[in-house]
Amino acid sequence: MRPIWTNRLGLLVSVALLAGCATTKEKLLPHNGNSMLDVWNQESGGSGAGGQAARQLFDARQQLRRPLSESGVAIDGSAYTRTAQNEIYRQFHRLPNPDLVMYVYPHLAGTDPVPVPGYSTVFPLYQRVQYALPGERVEAY
Repeated sequence: MRPIWTNRLGLLVSVALLAGCATTKEKLLPHNGNSMLDVWNQESGGSGAGGQAARQLFDARQQLRRPLSESGVAIDGSAYTRTAQNEIYRQFHRLPNPDLVMYVYPHLAGTDPVPVPGYSTVFPLYQRVQYALPGERVEAY
């Protein structure tokens, strides 16, 4: 026979679990009468109170901005701006990988000896392209 207290404990846990599920959608996620457009406009700076606050914040930031130079003329930043191309080509220079020219003499090839005429072929000395670390190689080749 099982003790009575374990039966009561099981019943109490079951009732607690079922009570946790007893709620409505409106109580869990209140709608407040706002449509999705109203929420978007309020949070993204459109119309409404949220939009007014976002506009005031934008105006305050505009007052704090200064020109890039003393004379007020904007400086062209393309010379020192980082791009993917100048990052690769200016920091990691390619190391020299000379081409080798090989001449293959006329020969017979295959299971049935078929004559192959002589030809020249070009291949790089190293298997892969190697790159120097920044500062290792600065001269052009």
